[in-house]
Amino acid sequence: MGWLSKIFKGSSHSITEGHSHRNYGEDPHCYAPSTSGDLRLEQENEDIDRAIALSLLEENQKGENVIDKESQVEEDEQLARAIQESLNLESPPRQGTAHTYQHFPVIQFPEGYRICAGCNNEIGHGRFLNCLDVFWHPECFRCHACHQPITDIEFSTSENRPYHKSCYREHYHPKCDVCKHFIPSNHGGLIEYRAHPFWVQKYCPSHEHDGTPRCCSCERMEPQDTAYVALDDGRKLCLECLDSAIMDTNECQPLYLDIQEFYESIHMKLEQQIPLLLVERQALNEARDGEKNGYYHMPETRGLCLSEEQTVTTILRRPRFGSGNQAMNIITEPYKLTRRCDVTAILILYGLPRLLTGTILAHEMMHGWMRLQGFRTLSPDVEEGICQVIAHWWLISQLKSSKKVTPTSSSSAAGTSKKGTGPKFDKKLGEFFKHQIETDASPVYGDGFRAGQHAVQKYGLGRTLDHIRRTGRFPY
Repeated sequence: MGWLSKIFKGSSHSITEGHSHRNYGEDPHCYAPSTSGDLRLEQENEDIDRAIALSLLEENQKGENVIDKESQVEEDEQLARAIQESLNLESPPRQGTAHTYQHFPVIQFPEGYRICAGCNNEIGHGRFLNCLDVFWHPECFRCHACHQPITDIEFSTSENRPYHKSCYREHYHPKCDVCKHFIPSNHGGLIEYRAHPFWVQKYCPSHEHDGTPRCCSCERMEPQDTAYVALDDGRKLCLECLDSAIMDTNECQPLYLDIQEFYESIHMKLEQQIPLLLVERQALNEARDGEKNGYYHMPETRGLCLSEEQTVTTILRRPRFGSGNQAMNIITEPYKLTRRCDVTAILILYGLPRLLTGTILAHEMMHGWMRLQGFRTLSPDVEEGICQVIAHWWLISQLKSSKKVTPTSSSSAAGTSKKGTGPKFDKKLGEFFKHQIETDASPVYGDGFRAGQHAVQKYGLGRTLDHIRRTGRFPY
């Protein structure tokens, strides 16, 4: 052992050199040589004790280095983490001196240790957020709508993007298109609303029962901040449908001529002139009640082909619209229908847009054409179904022609046919009327149309009409 060699050398000089490291902070002058025997013996004993202590200390340090190696590594890692968190932190100022800073060795972390999802830069040291499974600088965690930092404890997300709760509500919570308020949640906490199947107009369920009016043409509900036009027979008309509405009998004559030309183009010319009259809802209902034959689309009848002699009140001049969009000064006159053939008149409800008026007129003219051609009395689904097929044809021809003609005017002035000149909304309105025919759920008008359309597509219009004349049924 190393400490034995130090004992048997016995040299005070050697022992003094062994303590030159000052491990214990001792003063080296206390070990100077002495001429006294007792002092020498005492000094040698002290030197031996010190040599033994020194050697034991060296052996102990070697053993600890082996035993505590793993624990030292763990302590070093903890120290490194503590140093990392303490970097760049300012120490408290000392009395009478300028600010001082604690200095620590800089520990290099790997690139991308914490990357901010907002700015894509390394976050480094200081405060950070861990939201949506990524890291953020606090100032980079911003609302996707208003782009302002989110400092609230709670926030909303959509498609993994953060929003202020108020911004999320404004952007994603549906608003009612009628009252313009947020649609309330039901008792189960779910947002429940109604929507028009074509226009996708969203509204609170309560508006179906609170008397909110609908447009008699496009069926959209009246928004509370937009006043619909009130017709004198109780109907309401939205401003878009009003733009192309036909209001009196004279104004409808050019459209009547257009549809007569359409019938001639499909080789179904009407040989006799049938009077066409635009009437109010009450006059139409009275005429329907006086007709012995016929099947009527409920709950609202908008056109009739009459065969009975009766007197009908027709609209002679279109109304003016006063305060509150109320129809005023409408002028009517009685018109006596006389039988000159099997058809006495065609009646159409006034105040409907051109494309809807024409679709109804094309339907009713088909009733007149079959009566003039001597068709037998048909079942409602066959007669109404083939009339809807012809109305559908005419409407499609109008939609196709509107694609070829640049819209120039949305005026509904009398004496113009307005063929292909409607604005963009008119085309959308025509698509809606086409959608209504194709999706009608009634057994007579809906199922009858689909059966008639299938027959015409398979056999052609001429053969289908011949089969109906002979059998009273659609060919299959």
